Amino acid sequence: MKKIPTLFTLILLLSVLLSACMPTPAPTQPAPEPPPATQDVPEPVDATEAAAEATQAPAPEQVKLVVWDQFSRDVESQVMETLNVEFEASHPGVTIERVVKTLDDLKVTLPLAMSQADGPDVAQVNQGRADMGEMVKQDLLLPLNDYQAEFDWSEIMSAGVAGRNSFTPDGRTFGEGNLYGVSPTAEVVGVYYNKDIFAEHGWTVPTTFEEFETLLADIKAAGITPISFGSLDGWNLIHEYSAIQHILVSKEYINDLVYGVNNVSFETPENQQAAQILLDWSNAGYFTEGYAGIGYDDENNNFKAGQGAMTITGSWIAGELLAAPEGQALPQFGFFTLPGFGGKQVMAIGGVGIPFSIRKGTANPDLAAEYLDWMISERAAELWAESGMVPAVTLPANSAVDTSGLFGDTIRAWDQINAADTIGHYIDWAAPTFYDVLVAELQKLLGSNETSEAFVANVQKVYAEFLQTLAP
Repeated sequence: MKKIPTLFTLILLLSVLLSACMPTPAPTQPAPEPPPATQDVPEPVDATEAAAEATQAPAPEQVKLVVWDQFSRDVESQVMETLNVEFEASHPGVTIERVVKTLDDLKVTLPLAMSQADGPDVAQVNQGRADMGEMVKQDLLLPLNDYQAEFDWSEIMSAGVAGRNSFTPDGRTFGEGNLYGVSPTAEVVGVYYNKDIFAEHGWTVPTTFEEFETLLADIKAAGITPISFGSLDGWNLIHEYSAIQHILVSKEYINDLVYGVNNVSFETPENQQAAQILLDWSNAGYFTEGYAGIGYDDENNNFKAGQGAMTITGSWIAGELLAAPEGQALPQFGFFTLPGFGGKQVMAIGGVGIPFSIRKGTANPDLAAEYLDWMISERAAELWAESGMVPAVTLPANSAVDTSGLFGDTIRAWDQINAADTIGHYIDWAAPTFYDVLVAELQKLLGSNETSEAFVANVQKVYAEFLQTLAP
C-alpha cells in the first residue's frame, strides 16, 4: 500500500513540471464592434500637412507706412508705384500709403503735417534753409547718421552730396552736421533742344555763351519761339535766372552764398548782369508769348509739341519728353548745359533731387530707414534710369538701360559737372524767405517794374537780414 501513494506522488510532480514548460495561451478578446452608422470615420492625416501646420509662422504684424512725395508726373509716378509695390512684397504685413503732393503744396503743408502724431512717416523735404533747415530747427526730422553707417550710404553718397542734405542740429549751419535726407535722383539744369528744328535750319549746339545768344536771335528771326517758358509757378523762374548766374560766378561764391558763410553779398556785378541778361531776353521776345500766365507743365507740353526750339529746365523731365502718347510721333530732343563766355568751363545748377526724410515722431523709424535705403538701391537706380531720370546711385555694371539719345545727354552732362566739381546750387536754399523773395523780385523785374540794379539791391536787403540771425 505504501508503493501506490509514492507512485501517485511522482506522477503528480511530473505533471506540474510539464505544465510549467508549456506556453501560456493568450486570453481570448471579444471582436471589436463596428462604429455606429451615424458616426463619421476620420480621414487619414497627411503627415506633410500636419508638419506644415505645426511649424507655420504667425501672421506678420500689419504696419502702415505713410509716404509723401512730389513725383506727380506720369513717368516718375509710375516708378514710385513700382518701388512701393516691390517694397511691400519684400516686407510682408507692410502697406505703403502714398500721398502725392506738388512741390508748392509740400512747401506749404508739410511742416505742419510733420509736427502731427499722425503725420507722414517719410516725406520728401526740399533742401535749403526754408524747408529742411526750418524743420530741423523745430526738431521734426530724424537724424540719419546711424542709418548712414548701418546701410553704408557713404559708399554711394559723396561728402559733397551728403552736405546738401545736412544741417547742424540747431538748423543754423547748412552743409554740415547731421544727415537728414537721402536723394534717389541726381539733377542738372540745362537746355533741352528740338533736334528736328535744329536740323531743319542747320543750327548746331553752341559751345560759347556768345554763340548761344546769336542762336536765340536766329531762331527768333526764323519765326520760332526760341525758349518755351512759363513763369506762373515761380520756381522755374528762379532756374531761368540761376542758369545764367551760374556761368558768371565762382563755385566758392555760390557755396558761400547758399551756406551763409564769409559774409558775401547778393548785390554783385555778376548777379546784376545775370538779371539784365534775363530781362533782355524777355524784351527781345525770346520767351513764349504770355509766359507770365503759363504754368510749368504747360511749358513742357508746349515744348514737347514742337512749340519752341529750346526750354531751360532740369534733367527730371527727360523721361516725360521720351514718353510719346500712343500713335503719336515725338520730335527728337537733345540736352546741353549753358556754355560760358568764350567756352569757359562753368558751373551748372545741379546736385541731387529732393531727398526723402523721416519724421522724428514716427512709430517705425527702422522700417522707414529701410524704405529710404530701398529708394537708393541699384534696383531703384535702374527704374529711375529707365524712366529717363538721372539716378543718384551709379547704375549696375550689367544695366540694360539705354544711355544713348536724350537720356545719355543728361547722364553725360551730370558726369561732366560732377567730374569737374562744378555742381552749383539752387540759390533759393540760401535763406528761409529766399524762395518767395526771388520769385517776387524776378516777376517785378520781368514785368518791367524794377531795374536789374533794384533787383539785386532788394534781394540783398533780405539776405543781409538773414545773415544777422546767424551772428553769434
